[in-house]
Amino acid sequence: MNTAAKLSAYGAALALAAGGAWAAGTAVGPFSSTAGVPGDEEAGHGDTHSGTVAEAANTDEPGGLASSRGGYTLTPTSTTLTPGTKTPFTFRITGPDGHPVTEFDVEHEKRLHLIVVRRDTAGFQHVHPELAADGTWSVPLSIADAGSYRAFADFKPAGAAATTLGVDLVAPGDFRPVGYALSKSSTVDGYEVRLDGDLVPGRTSKVTVTVTKDGKPVTDLQPYLGAYGHLVALRGGDLAYLHVHPDGEPGDGKTPAGPAVTFHAEVPSAGTYRLFLDFRHAGKVRTAEFTVGTRAGAGA
Repeated sequence: MNTAAKLSAYGAALALAAGGAWAAGTAVGPFSSTAGVPGDEEAGHGDTHSGTVAEAANTDEPGGLASSRGGYTLTPTSTTLTPGTKTPFTFRITGPDGHPVTEFDVEHEKRLHLIVVRRDTAGFQHVHPELAADGTWSVPLSIADAGSYRAFADFKPAGAAATTLGVDLVAPGDFRPVGYALSKSSTVDGYEVRLDGDLVPGRTSKVTVTVTKDGKPVTDLQPYLGAYGHLVALRGGDLAYLHVHPDGEPGDGKTPAGPAVTFHAEVPSAGTYRLFLDFRHAGKVRTAEFTVGTRAGAGA
């Protein structure tokens, strides 16, 4: 089944840091105290790629721009991370009544997707926290280097619209920002991944990633979260958060398991974007990274 999944949710507004890095914003307040019982997580995919996991509850406002939106608030236990140490990162999502939300719909096989990345887009992680009965989410995070980080929570409260909230985190220490040259090719663990197509602001753009290893096409990609690939884009300048899934799904009888995976994406504005592709092969999830600019008037 083809889907024109639109990149539609935004991250936090902020200024560019020196040296090509993308710098910091705000944090949030404490937990509220009342909780309930979480709903059971379903084994299925949970949707049909009809939109992004990060689709905003109110499309008039960009998602991920704030830690609180539409009555829902992302409230971490702590906004401090320790470089080089794996420690639990815990947080709650409180609802319009001020109580922790404990029932979430399954979206792409999970009740919540957490993206953590440094402000210069180094150290990208896509993880899936566990939900406790009191509404506390927890996931071990290992941050290699110091710096300012942004965490995005993609979730859909039961009976409500999908929402993305963001919060700033800090890892103390000497921070040296990293810059990235434009590149549509990526090498990870011996895999070569190429991205073809152009991002055209304000219109749907077709982009295709092709995975090879040792010069040979990879034709047996494995499903990951109900798809053969997941693509996250972060816009330079304000770290706008964009999330999209590919055409088709594994087992639908028409979607090949590689080497090519096609996405249909719509970016909201001109600029430079960092793209992160998660794909699974040989039992392991890997992330390929690209740095691309938009092109006015290019074919979609």
